[in-house]
Amino acid sequence: MLRHRTSHAPHNSALFANSPPPRLLPSPTLIMTLRQELSSWAFPTSLSTSPVPTIGAKAPSASNLSLPPTDGKPTLISFLRHCGCPFAEKTFISLRSTASSNPNISCIAISHSDRSSTSKWLESIGGPGNIRIIVDPERKLYAQWGLGVSSLWHVLSPWSLWSVYQLGKEEGIWNRPTESGSRWQMSGAFAVDGEGVVRWGGAAELADWIPDFREGVRRLGREGKE
Repeated sequence: MLRHRTSHAPHNSALFANSPPPRLLPSPTLIMTLRQELSSWAFPTSLSTSPVPTIGAKAPSASNLSLPPTDGKPTLISFLRHCGCPFAEKTFISLRSTASSNPNISCIAISHSDRSSTSKWLESIGGPGNIRIIVDPERKLYAQWGLGVSSLWHVLSPWSLWSVYQLGKEEGIWNRPTESGSRWQMSGAFAVDGEGVVRWGGAAELADWIPDFREGVRRLGREGKE
């Protein structure tokens, strides 16, 4: 009678003796990211805001944004939404391209996210280029230029939500992690001539507003000039 030899597999404990135990809880990094994302939805402290500068009016001036500039150059200024916002990314890329094509114009981007988050975000989207970066986490410059806390409709209108999808689908610009800043902070953009007079711009009507910096250059009357 033939006997069948039976092979014995090694005991499971031997196979998994050196394996790390399964992680049952989310990592500290994930927890921190979720907290940061949630905190960006909290309403920020409401500041007393000045009226939005009108076309033909003197631009506000501050120690970190002195206007008119001493070099007499006209200036394009972009007040960004929070770092990580796809509309802020699209706006910044547009301003960076404008700065590269118009060295006769000073281009400034203002971020209300903190310095570390702003630097990390800039690195992730290709760097600052020829743009001067001002970090304003207390939002004092925003308030000085009339840019306060926006409304629920401003941020979550159907048009803004659809624009998020379209921007991602057509240009590959999607939401990035939001490490600091508020989704409720209003954005805006302005063109200021060499004498410190506002020639173009205003506050964003909705979150998906992308400034037409080419129009700002045209209003300054400096397109193509060195």
